[in-house]
Amino acid sequence: MKDKRILFVSSEVVPYLPETELSLTAFNAAKNAHSKGVQTRIFMPRYGVINERRHQLHEVIRLSGMNLVVNDMDMPLIIKVASIPKERMQVYFIDNEEYFKRKAVFTDEDDQLFDDNDERAIFFAKGVVETVKKLNWAPDIIHVHGWMASLLPLYLREFYNEEPLFTESKIITSIYNNPFEGNLSEDLADKIAFDLKENSKIATIKTPNHTNILKSAIENSDAIIHGSEDISEELSSFIEEKKIPVLGFQEENFKESYLNFYADLVSVN
Repeated sequence: MKDKRILFVSSEVVPYLPETELSLTAFNAAKNAHSKGVQTRIFMPRYGVINERRHQLHEVIRLSGMNLVVNDMDMPLIIKVASIPKERMQVYFIDNEEYFKRKAVFTDEDDQLFDDNDERAIFFAKGVVETVKKLNWAPDIIHVHGWMASLLPLYLREFYNEEPLFTESKIITSIYNNPFEGNLSEDLADKIAFDLKENSKIATIKTPNHTNILKSAIENSDAIIHGSEDISEELSSFIEEKKIPVLGFQEENFKESYLNFYADLVSVN
């Protein structure tokens, strides 16, 4: 895997957000690959709870400045970057004043999902792709972690399917047992349809709950990793039906297993 390129896209990454199974796994997967000579880039949203001064985030003017269309609205894209101390790994932050300035991650002070989480997820997915295009950095593997990042496989397969930078990219989605309660906006499918028109894959997220959002990621991925030991029976069955490579939950041989899984996927034409 030395000199291969892996793009890690995650809803959460330590040390920028608290330690969770997801934020730690996303970080450790990138760190281990980087330590073995893999070229890595990490992308996450720039939530307002992230302390920019402490983590030394700075805006990258040459990457910022474009507008992304979300639900027929132009939303300015701001790109910030930081380096993880001691690791020499760059982390890119997708930012927008309206979507990510608030001092919270997914829910308000009453623990209710933000009404615009659907648009934040769309903006994040499109922001990642447009930034990677500006970097002109073609990843061999795109590894997706967390539901906020889970629209990325759909957009790569359907909206950006003619983008040559991603023609050879293999998409891996890690599935975690960290569901949110309730649904995102019932208009999510219509907002995605603004980009994808009459696309049959939108049907998966007509009811935009956590399970269906992950199903969308699964059906647009080349391989799946169980990021948690316990995955819902519904998602497990859905993964089995897709007949794609699956790596089970790794507790002891995490580093070697992930690298071998990456290598096997890249070797498949």
